[in-house]
Amino acid sequence: MIEKLEEVEKRFDEVNELVCQGDVIADMEKYTALMKELKQLTPIVEKFREYKNAKATNEEAREMLSDSSLDDDFAKMVKEEFEQSKQDIERINEELKVLLLPRDPNDDKNVIVEIRGGAGGEESALFAGVLYRMYSMYAESKGFKTEVLSASETGLGGYKEISFSITGDGAYSRFKFESGVHRVQRVPETESLGRIHTSTTTVAVLPEAEEVDFEILDKDLQVDTFRASGAGGQHINKTSSAIRITHIPTGTVVECQDQRSQHQNREKAMLVLRARLLDAERAKQDAAIAGERKAQVGTGDRSERIRTYNYPQGRVSDHRINLTLYKLEAILNGDMDELIDALITADTAEKLKAQSES
Repeated sequence: MIEKLEEVEKRFDEVNELVCQGDVIADMEKYTALMKELKQLTPIVEKFREYKNAKATNEEAREMLSDSSLDDDFAKMVKEEFEQSKQDIERINEELKVLLLPRDPNDDKNVIVEIRGGAGGEESALFAGVLYRMYSMYAESKGFKTEVLSASETGLGGYKEISFSITGDGAYSRFKFESGVHRVQRVPETESLGRIHTSTTTVAVLPEAEEVDFEILDKDLQVDTFRASGAGGQHINKTSSAIRITHIPTGTVVECQDQRSQHQNREKAMLVLRARLLDAERAKQDAAIAGERKAQVGTGDRSERIRTYNYPQGRVSDHRINLTLYKLEAILNGDMDELIDALITADTAEKLKAQSES
């Protein structure tokens, strides 16, 4: 591990020098890539230097303790320093193992979230709206920006489906464990006998694909225009601004009608299509290496039930890590850090375990 850390530190010093050179600064693409690399290397190098300092302190204290001429009070102080540095080395060593785990290449990306009503009819659609609000409020608390790409509303204010983007550095790292089936247990407003109903809503979280990730050929696309439906005033009904794009080789269909112009709707539809195709490609790759470790927090499969929201008990239970929190209202109002941090911790622990076994 030390050899690897020394290589990282050497690369860190090289990148630090490069970003100060005039020709690199003038090349925006190169400069941006190097600054991104520097940002990723910095926490590892800072922790490694902290490790080296603790190691030096430990060795210096060990050497001093070997001197029999030390008076008792000073020897006691040095021994305390020695023990503390030993504890620091062990702690930092574990932290470095985590920092050296392979990074998810998508962690820094923006995301596209798709929420669809499942079993439970109107109640499911209403809960889709609750989840959209929850994610929007959480995104806002992290300084991310959300934008609706397409939505199919129901008469009671729910969503048959809603697709929206979340833009911000590290958005995927905070939302990636939300893919799957979300179950809600509550008494619907329309239930006169006060019986608890169970319904489900499906969430898909897709990292936003870049041009380099996936090439889409124009000849593989069928683009149709139609009049948008739903709320939006007179404009929305008078022009054929809504866009439907079909990716012919895979049969993937994307619609977008929430923007005012045909050009904007096409742009947003392509964004969603690119993300869906990349997600399908990644699913194929995952299936091909199915023998590898599957994260404790789940596979991201849309059919996997991941969480239950129980209104009468005020609890949220994540079934992947056996975590139950009695703070339903706070979580639905966007206070999701405790939940998401627990999922990240479980995933990290599973990766460390797999690494130690390999």
